[in-house]
Amino acid sequence: MKQIPPILCAAMILNTANGNSGKPLIKDFLGLNGHFQFRPELYRPTCRLVRNYHNIDWDVNAPGDPITIPKCVNKVDWDKNVYGKWAKHGFETDICLQFSRFSESNKEYRQLWEEKEEWARQYGRAVADYFGSRKLATSIEIGNEPGNDFDDKLYQKLFINMASGIRAADPDLKIVTATAHAREADKYSKSLDETFASPKIKGLYDVINLHVYPIKPKSKAYSPWDRSYPEDPQLDYLKIVDETIAWRNKHAPDKEIWITEFGYDSCTPEAMEKRTGWFKKLNWRGVTDEQQAQYLIRSLLCFSKRDIDRAYIYFFNDSDQASVHAASGLTRNFKPKPSFWAVKHFYETLGDYRFSRVILEETDGVHIFEFTKNKNPTDTIWVAWTTQGEKRHCKIDAQRLPGTLIKAERMPFSNAPSPVVVGPEGESFIIIDLSEPPTYLHFTQ
Repeated sequence: MKQIPPILCAAMILNTANGNSGKPLIKDFLGLNGHFQFRPELYRPTCRLVRNYHNIDWDVNAPGDPITIPKCVNKVDWDKNVYGKWAKHGFETDICLQFSRFSESNKEYRQLWEEKEEWARQYGRAVADYFGSRKLATSIEIGNEPGNDFDDKLYQKLFINMASGIRAADPDLKIVTATAHAREADKYSKSLDETFASPKIKGLYDVINLHVYPIKPKSKAYSPWDRSYPEDPQLDYLKIVDETIAWRNKHAPDKEIWITEFGYDSCTPEAMEKRTGWFKKLNWRGVTDEQQAQYLIRSLLCFSKRDIDRAYIYFFNDSDQASVHAASGLTRNFKPKPSFWAVKHFYETLGDYRFSRVILEETDGVHIFEFTKNKNPTDTIWVAWTTQGEKRHCKIDAQRLPGTLIKAERMPFSNAPSPVVVGPEGESFIIIDLSEPPTYLHFTQ
């Protein structure tokens, strides 16, 4: 096994500033994407923030029709069947208004929205008035992934009108953009420069919305949907996040940034044998259940270090289908996967803590991040892991530790974390074996 020179660990601690009191607590940072079938009692141990895909075409048959919120034209009652149930279990909901059949997927979508500006304003007002006043939602997104196929002038017009209606009805509701990034618009994301940079629009939103997935660089060696580990330096995954932060800092420093979608697909070997279509032809491969668990947690750790306010995992449940986004659940047919237990442990362990500082961050090597408890900075947890490959034999200068080590446990794949043996080496160092599943080191002073 490889060894980290203790002088390196000490140097990194000395060179990294402490004090990130402005960072969100993990319980206010970690969220989960849900939908109509979401079971709040099942997922409540994993988080307190949930995001819902709210289809506008559930509310009305066409723009311009009477607005009857919370009653839908398909007989769903948003209050009784969805948001009310979620709120009773302690969830805070972000509503993502999806254009669905009223978007570019409908060849006649432009005609559907002709002269509907005032209706869009009234729709935004109705959504905000009902769900905001009853505390059934605290934020509303206008569009999910309209991308460059959705006419941008039309989108901006709809955004301005819906946002104006939301703001008029409930100024406390946070207004969130559709997914966008600091690059040219693509099939899924709008361009921040093109769509959300004008003073007129910037005054209407509170949060920049980002979707990021760890897609491997294009290669004939694997399918265009295959994903890698989050710290892989070849990926655009974290680079897109950093670019968005830089754009925000320069052009809209008062805005929050939420990652409202990120995730990994993992299905069973039996499902992989039943791949069909392009997923079979191009040999699409998901990750293992264990990789999904550790990659989700390590993604959250990488996001928590950055100036990001929230990160929502995609998705809550799957039916074990071997295709993109169809195997992303924390549960499989509502039975916990390893990722469920890993996220539950992450939430329970770090919920009242916030990111404090980087202790060590090697390219494709060991990472150690420090988290401190809210209102009690002497209560500290280090989270340590290796990005890939074999175990690392880590030797740390005991004088550089933030206190007395009282517990060490590894991220669980089942309903129980695994204790980790930390060996002393005289009075000068502690020794710990690190691997890809993160290890949590609890300290007190």
